[in-house]
Amino acid sequence: MPTSAPGTFRRGRLCRRARGFTLIEMLVVLMIMGLLVGLVSVVVQPDDRAVLRLEAERLSLLLDSAATEAQLTGTAIAWTADESGYRFWRSGEREGADWAEIRDSDLLRARTLPQGMAVSGLRVENMRPQGAMRLEFFPQGSSLAFTINLSLGAERYAIVGSPVGDVRVAPGDGQSAGEVALR
Repeated sequence: MPTSAPGTFRRGRLCRRARGFTLIEMLVVLMIMGLLVGLVSVVVQPDDRAVLRLEAERLSLLLDSAATEAQLTGTAIAWTADESGYRFWRSGEREGADWAEIRDSDLLRARTLPQGMAVSGLRVENMRPQGAMRLEFFPQGSSLAFTINLSLGAERYAIVGSPVGDVRVAPGDGQSAGEVALR
């Protein structure tokens, strides 16, 4: 029941407000949402440098863990790489025994490299390059200096290990000044 005097209630103005959104308003909202989705999808996809850096840091931490496990268990541990990934090996109980791939450890299990990534080189101090990429960690804690090169597209990172056990990740081939210590 209207409380105003007859004839003063304007029904037309109320109806115009309650009609909803205009087509232009809807298009503007859809355009803004499309831009936001596009920006989020660009941010979510990491570039080659970020993927390579993450894998280099992961591998450096795994190598550090392998060296520590070799000391704690009193058994030599080796790291090998091929075109698709890398794996860790444990030496046999007696001297001269065969090496066995480590399969019972979630940490030192075999890993596959991301698509397009490769271990492009391994240099070990006082050793001549051999056909297979192999790095050994001894129970005595002694080790040789090494450099492992990872590549993805045009990007390069190096994992550099020192004889005292420090492992660091460096952009490029490991000789640059922008090195980052991980230990």
